Amino acid sequence: MFSAFSIIRAADLKAVPWKNGGGATREIAASPQGAAFDAFDWRVSVADVSQAGAFSVFEGIDRVLTLIEGAEMVLIDSAGPRHVLARWDSLAFAGEASITAELPHGPTRDFNLMLRRDRVSGSVVVRREAEQLKVAQGSVVLVCALGEFAVNDERLFQGDALVFFEAGGSASLNVEPISKGAVLIDARIVSKETRT
Repeated sequence: MFSAFSIIRAADLKAVPWKNGGGATREIAASPQGAAFDAFDWRVSVADVSQAGAFSVFEGIDRVLTLIEGAEMVLIDSAGPRHVLARWDSLAFAGEASITAELPHGPTRDFNLMLRRDRVSGSVVVRREAEQLKVAQGSVVLVCALGEFAVNDERLFQGDALVFFEAGGSASLNVEPISKGAVLIDARIVSKETRT
């Protein structure tokens, strides 16, 4: 079964301005819990992007970014690729990449999964339907990005998160949208040491 889980309410997330002033970030969870920014194995956050500009560089970190508010974000890699993200699209990229964001339709909000490459791997899935999620190992972060979702006996409102640290054994999560059009972000993290 799972070890203890945490419910994190949107109202309790503290906004921290970026160094360049281009937005603000709210950390949802990190492991080890309370780890400094240069010492986490993984980190999940939501960022408000208020203006175009360069992404911070994170050596040794793999990133998955999912656009959760706003019509569009364009990510331009200095190496050449250009990625146009519509709402609910995700993009995985290396933290060392030189990425610049453009906001053709104004400010956006994105969900960020950051993974220290030599320690963990992870993935993000956008869910809209009622289903039973199987979890065998690792950590799980579920964020209600739109509307309202039920997760087992818990109710998540927009911006709320449910976090399991290091699930052991097999377990199931029953997720169900409570409001029409609700969206749940499902982030999974697995240690590379324990993965079989």
